[in-house]
Amino acid sequence: MQKKLSLVVVSVVLLGLSACSMLPEKSDETKNWSVTKLYAEAREEMNGNHYEAAIKLFERLESNYPFGTYAAQAQMEIAYAHYKTQDQAQALAAVERFIKLHPNHQTVDYMYYLRGLITFNDQIGFLSSVYAQDPTERDPKATRESFAAFKALVEKFPDSKYTPDAIARMKYLINAMAQYEVHVAKYYYRRGAYLAAFNRAQGAVTDYADAPATEEALFLMIRCHDKMGNLVLRDDAQRVFVKNYPNSRFLNLNAQQRAWWNFWSKKTD
Repeated sequence: MQKKLSLVVVSVVLLGLSACSMLPEKSDETKNWSVTKLYAEAREEMNGNHYEAAIKLFERLESNYPFGTYAAQAQMEIAYAHYKTQDQAQALAAVERFIKLHPNHQTVDYMYYLRGLITFNDQIGFLSSVYAQDPTERDPKATRESFAAFKALVEKFPDSKYTPDAIARMKYLINAMAQYEVHVAKYYYRRGAYLAAFNRAQGAVTDYADAPATEEALFLMIRCHDKMGNLVLRDDAQRVFVKNYPNSRFLNLNAQQRAWWNFWSKKTD
């Protein structure tokens, strides 16, 4: 009986395989497309924001026509499409591949710029969102990576049409990094770790001297000196602060006329 059942099972499987083999194969309509048609169709998908479909067509183009200007353009388009789908890993991989394959391409500066944009995307809203979370939980790695990418563009292609925007974004990122250090310093300050707070605030002032966030960092250094009993250093730092920021909001006294170094209430923490 068991032998008969086994034969039946085998027969059913074989019949199933035969039926599958009889089904018509799925045809690839792009198989015989010319390079210009492939590119035109892929661009149409891109223009319609159908990035996944565009990626497939550009990959098909590169596979069928691996040499020439269309292939290089397809590689660039693939990187951009991954960027638009917010697939950071794939976008960066495509950018690095293009730069490695075409280091002297006439538009390779754009790929350097795109590399910065890909990591910069992670920074959108950084200065506002960081207030809503514990600052020590925010990893500034992407900020540094984005800054380094834009810096590479500026240094390698100072005359690129993308350089002015890269410089503007670098300024934003510098302040983002400085602001991060200030938030970490404030985190330590609120917990009574005044030396640790002072060191982080001093680091922000030293490393990001031109960033707007250094105003608050310097003010925090004064408060830390006060808490640690370094009154002479506090007064020296105060003179520097007043000279550089004579109209600082941190110098305004509140209604109770508290000492200026106690101005920083929890509302500004």
